[in-house]
Amino acid sequence: MYRYDEFDRILVEERVEQFREQVARRLSGEIGEEEFKPLRLMNGLYLQLHAYMLRVAVPYGTLSSRQMRKLAAISRRYDRGYGHFTTRQNIQYNWPKLEEAPDILADLAEVEMHAIQTSGNCIRNVTADHFAGAAADEIEDPRVAAEAIRQWSSLHPEFSFLPRKFKLAVTGAPNDRAAVQFHDIGLQIVRDARGQTGFKVIVGGGLGRTPIIGATIREFLPKRHLLSYLEAILRVYNELGRRDNIYKARIKILVKDIGAEAFARQVEEEWLNLKDRSIDLPEEEMKRIESYFAPPPFENLAAVSAAFEAKRFEDRDFARWVQRNVEAHKAPGYAIVTVSLKPEGGVPGDATAQQMEAVANLAEDFGFDEIRVSHEQNLVLPHVRQADLYAVWQGLVAADLAAANLGLISDIIACPGLDYCNLANARSIPVAQRIGRRFAAIERQHDIGGLKLKISGCINACGHHHVGHIGILGVDKKGQEFYQITLGGSADHNAALGRIVGPAFSTETVVDAVETIVDTYIGLRQDGEGFNDALSRVGFDPFKEKLYAAH
Repeated sequence: MYRYDEFDRILVEERVEQFREQVARRLSGEIGEEEFKPLRLMNGLYLQLHAYMLRVAVPYGTLSSRQMRKLAAISRRYDRGYGHFTTRQNIQYNWPKLEEAPDILADLAEVEMHAIQTSGNCIRNVTADHFAGAAADEIEDPRVAAEAIRQWSSLHPEFSFLPRKFKLAVTGAPNDRAAVQFHDIGLQIVRDARGQTGFKVIVGGGLGRTPIIGATIREFLPKRHLLSYLEAILRVYNELGRRDNIYKARIKILVKDIGAEAFARQVEEEWLNLKDRSIDLPEEEMKRIESYFAPPPFENLAAVSAAFEAKRFEDRDFARWVQRNVEAHKAPGYAIVTVSLKPEGGVPGDATAQQMEAVANLAEDFGFDEIRVSHEQNLVLPHVRQADLYAVWQGLVAADLAAANLGLISDIIACPGLDYCNLANARSIPVAQRIGRRFAAIERQHDIGGLKLKISGCINACGHHHVGHIGILGVDKKGQEFYQITLGGSADHNAALGRIVGPAFSTETVVDAVETIVDTYIGLRQDGEGFNDALSRVGFDPFKEKLYAAH
């Protein structure tokens, strides 16, 4: 797990005091908002529609119980008693007071957390597979690479002022749970023909107003060259990336304009001048980082717990939750638990202080004191004994966190939208809540089966609507909120961008439109095929006919 060394501690503590002085100058009027803006953004503080918002980094989505309790305490003391977990595996506070922001950062520093590089044209919080170190299909734990990247990229002098923000993600399994093909750089751990592990390097992916699936520029990069190769990519981007147009400044536009092959050639040329220098971490340092992620002391258990099987047989609600929210673990007798933050009618990704504390308690009692934040706005207990699953479920029921809806239509990703964000064109949260209520019957959700629905309040695509099986984009039409629907997207290893199905729907009709799409899918699917498979087989016409005949 991410931990401070003496340099981290000094850096973060000094940054807090610097920001405290900057806030005092802003409050006294010594500096205006325009002068203050770059200073606050360097510390993760945004100014939104109604208040400031503080975004806190959670490196590769990994938290301890102590850290989660601190996040809960901050929400209770400085905010409105809740926090919002994001698609970047961060947490955001939507209502902090400016004068208290330095105190929040000081409280975070007590548990080795901060808000550095959660904003600005720099390398943002590095994300990873939320099942890292636990997944049965994992080749290697991707958090080792993610931590090396974090150390390398934090306040890197050359990459603190890039043409635009820059996002990296790492996965250690063939089943991509980190959306690596939709990042500026995506890294997938792979094996070569000799059985050696390294990285497939994907560059130029992203969503927003120009959604693009990333291009593979190297099929296999030896692990020892990771940092020097990343440095070569960033140097090429820093040199050639556009700075005259904010909408064309991302690396995806550069790769698209010059072509992936030409970009790869320039990276290789730059890398040849770097790879034998001292940029890459020495072997002893990599071993030190690997020790952070040593597996917990798993017991030698039977593959299947008799007590667990008995409870699953006796309690139908528990069995349903296990079916959706529990995944196979690499260690016999253990399981991975996903805690849904999508209750019926709730705000996707929100958790109250009490709920955060409940998850912290469960992790401490049953999960080796480890919690993950997923990019799908849920929480994960990665290491739970099968025999303890029933007790964990009971604890989640008591905290109103036991929705058995992982991967179902109510497990919605949604950005804050026009309720908070000054960039948004339309509200996301109320639409997500209405869809959640429309499909509240868990039996119906399970009958529909796996279906990813994602909502963004504007073209910036913070809700990842482009890669939803059903994607919803809020648009403005002469001051009225409308919603454009796309179908067929996917963020996993079968990466795909959704296509617009037709004219946008009003606030009043968009939920009916979603229901029409779902009913059409159920009516035409064969042998339980998934949504995208059915769409691929029959095409868009049956959906268009139903949608625009009914609306």
